Amino acid sequence: MEFSIKSGSPEKQRSACVVVGIFEAKKPTLPAELLDKAAEGRISEILRRGDMTGKAGSTLLLHNLPGTLCDRVLLVGLGKEKEFREKQFADAVRATIKALNETGASEASIFLTELAVRKRDTAWRVRHTAIAALEAAYRFEQFKSKQDENRRSLRKLTLNVERRNELAIAEAALQQGIAIGRGAALARDLGNLPPNVCHPTYLAERARALAEEFGLECEVLERDEMAALGMNSLLAVARGSHQPPKLISLRYRGGAAGSKPIVLVGKGVTFDTGGISLKPGADMDEMKYDMCGAAAVLGTLQAAAAMRLPLDLVALVPATENMPGGNATRPGDIVTSMSGQTIEILNTDAEGRLILCDALTYAERFEPETVIDVATLTGACVVALGGVATGLFANKDGLARDLIEAGEEARDRAWHMPLWDEYQDLLKSPFADMANIGGRWGGAVSAACFLSRFAKKYDWAHLDIAGTAWKSGADKGATGRPVPLLAHYLLQRAGDAA
Repeated sequence: MEFSIKSGSPEKQRSACVVVGIFEAKKPTLPAELLDKAAEGRISEILRRGDMTGKAGSTLLLHNLPGTLCDRVLLVGLGKEKEFREKQFADAVRATIKALNETGASEASIFLTELAVRKRDTAWRVRHTAIAALEAAYRFEQFKSKQDENRRSLRKLTLNVERRNELAIAEAALQQGIAIGRGAALARDLGNLPPNVCHPTYLAERARALAEEFGLECEVLERDEMAALGMNSLLAVARGSHQPPKLISLRYRGGAAGSKPIVLVGKGVTFDTGGISLKPGADMDEMKYDMCGAAAVLGTLQAAAAMRLPLDLVALVPATENMPGGNATRPGDIVTSMSGQTIEILNTDAEGRLILCDALTYAERFEPETVIDVATLTGACVVALGGVATGLFANKDGLARDLIEAGEEARDRAWHMPLWDEYQDLLKSPFADMANIGGRWGGAVSAACFLSRFAKKYDWAHLDIAGTAWKSGADKGATGRPVPLLAHYLLQRAGDAA
């Protein structure tokens, strides 16, 4: 989809479709009033008849409205004006894109970006519209032998701003939104790929392709190199698979000379059977999404490079399958991690923390300012927060606050969970420095406590995206979260750096 920014009056737009909003109580927005005036009250007449009430999410398509230069006018319901906030704005944009894709219009001029949203400026409205539009337009159909020939999709969207002196700000925000939306789309693509295609070697190839496209540095460690570094915890997970594991490092240098990088670590289990602690068969196909943390950090790095943020960034992806087999790790095995700490593996299905702990130790060599790991780590986090909020743990409250604020701005929310010392006792082992599970209760917290033991040398946060990385059911597929959250966090940091 192509985007552009414009400032003008809706009745003068030569477009296949002009989009304006209507609040409940049949109250038109200013652009709708201007169209109504040009059309000599036609929209007012429609509102009086009750054909459009302004109910949130409702749409009404009008053809050949007199006094205008466009082919169609799309009225979009915005709900109650007093309750119009970020969520209602995002819902209106999604409803708009869905309706436009059903009209057959190849391009449209949208005036929702002129709406006032409490505590959000023009840049936010433009950025978020681009992100939401790309999200709504996303399709994953590359493995279907027959494409839907009747499906029509929007190809160009013009976002209007009220004042011409806002054009430069809006254009910059638009480019940010496009970069974030495309980064989320990359994460969705990687998550939706079948595991016979998206294996560790494939992830390494995609990282190299990103490096070539955006001028990044890429390094991929093989099994023997990881063994030489003492990454026995990561390699324990890979033992049952015929697919070779990879440790992928992708670096973007946009900061000042000598600046310390922000390191994003993404769990890359490209398929998780549970290993010897085998999962139930029902819905096991969804374990292809167990690499969505890896997909998210790659998508975020792509977005940051596209935005040319003045930051130094590193994406680290420990990538492997977790398979059963004669050489697979057993419950009761003890391994020595790269940090030198020993781990008693009581459950081979708690494998994400085993690959992340070595990656967190490896991150020390970059002398990072901040490290954030992203992982579909625990079903316990899904029980706690469902599919609405990402679980957030951090060893610095300031970092947690920054991430929560970024999530609120991105409409990709996280919830701060406890990381108290009392929970560390759950990981006690009579035979090793720690066990890899902490019992039935507080599973998301004990998993974060495990990781915290390998992240003591830097500011660190852990995002448990088990509930937010993908959806099941009719809308099954990867969501691209938390790319928007991470990208907005990096935008904040880039502003601080500037």
